[in-house]
Amino acid sequence: MGLEEVHEHGRRARFDAGGRLLRERGPGEEVALILSGRVKISHTGREGRDTVLDFRGPGELVGELAVLDAAPRSSSVTAIEPVEALLVAASDFRALLGKPQFALELMRLLTERFRDADRKRIEFGATDTLGRVCARLAELAERYGEPDGTGLAISLPISQEKLASWTAASRAGLANALRTLRELGWVETERRRIRVVDLAALQARAGNIQN
Repeated sequence: MGLEEVHEHGRRARFDAGGRLLRERGPGEEVALILSGRVKISHTGREGRDTVLDFRGPGELVGELAVLDAAPRSSSVTAIEPVEALLVAASDFRALLGKPQFALELMRLLTERFRDADRKRIEFGATDTLGRVCARLAELAERYGEPDGTGLAISLPISQEKLASWTAASRAGLANALRTLRELGWVETERRRIRVVDLAALQARAGNIQN
């Protein structure tokens, strides 16, 4: 996304792993552009359960919806590793919308995210746990995979608990799926590390649902 104009505004801030950049139900007073590190987007339900919605990395914008509609934030943004971000005040961000190119780029970004959300909802209703795990691992490999021999090592520091939440699966369901994928030779796992050996197989099992 062409976010060059954003760099002319805001202030830089650093967050340790576990640090909260933006808080759920908080006011939309600023947006954050991730400069380095990765964050998780999550929602806390009434019972206090934390549901992972997505991950964001360098060059990606977070918190823009609450600024656009002036409603309380529907999710939190938390660093999962040391993060540096540019925090831009809502008034400055809204002023940028007066620039046609910026507005078009933001519209493209939001459309892409809404399509991705629709695709995930379709996946949750149309595939089993193994298919959803394959879809999420394929996505992680495409976004954060680093060449490692004949495979791709997912560099995102993600626990099985977070992966299970993102996949809408139980811990036991995720463990069974990963065991199956290891037996098939499609992935290799270590503590907080997943190596995708056969990306094409994961994509095929996931169904490559498009919208």
